[in-house]
Amino acid sequence: MATLDGKRAVVTGGSRGIGRAIVQRLARDGASVVFSYHQNEAAADEVVREAKGEVFAVRADQGRTADLKRLFEEADQRLGGLDILVNNAAINPTAGILDVTEDDYDRVMAVNTKGPFFAVQHAAKRLGDGGRIINISTLNTALPAPGVALYSASKAALEQFTAVAARELGSRGITVNCVSPGATDTDSLRATNPPEAIEQTVAFTALQRLGQPADIANVVAFLAGPDAQWITGQNLRATGGLLI
Repeated sequence: MATLDGKRAVVTGGSRGIGRAIVQRLARDGASVVFSYHQNEAAADEVVREAKGEVFAVRADQGRTADLKRLFEEADQRLGGLDILVNNAAINPTAGILDVTEDDYDRVMAVNTKGPFFAVQHAAKRLGDGGRIINISTLNTALPAPGVALYSASKAALEQFTAVAARELGSRGITVNCVSPGATDTDSLRATNPPEAIEQTVAFTALQRLGQPADIANVVAFLAGPDAQWITGQNLRATGGLLI
């Protein structure tokens, strides 16, 4: 019997990178999964085709509360209930503080902060006792870098939502945790960092490599499973020893 047999999950931002690996891992562990994607329908369809389990894709912009509401309504129809939420969808436009516009600020906070907050609210109304909420944050909240002020701040808020939600939902046996990836080999990482910066990061990482999306998905699967029932309100930094 797989560890998540019979469980029902919603994953935001599941068409590529870390989100894609999370969808694949939860499905392989036996969960039925509804995941959102923003624009790349071909990538979302590929995830559905390749998944080893029951997986459904829903197009939704996490920065729009109406889309988020529709995502959970479609999950209700597809799954008939909810046991696991993984808040993964996020954007990370890099810009120095002096170059950030008000529109930039509003968009990042809508997708990375407001969206996950209301996803937690939607999930909390649906989760039964013993449910799981897992929020994907970032190492940048502990190791800030130039150009990521909005991203780091938006994820720092998500970490605080995690801590408070763990207190509020704990009486129902619902656990709420964060996973903070370090440098993970995704299209986004390679698009926003020159090769020499990636090489330096690898050299500084204790395990001497970039993380893989599956490395993060493994941690999420653990938190979603039965062995993590006594862990809540925590931020697990899955960085390979980039930060010790």
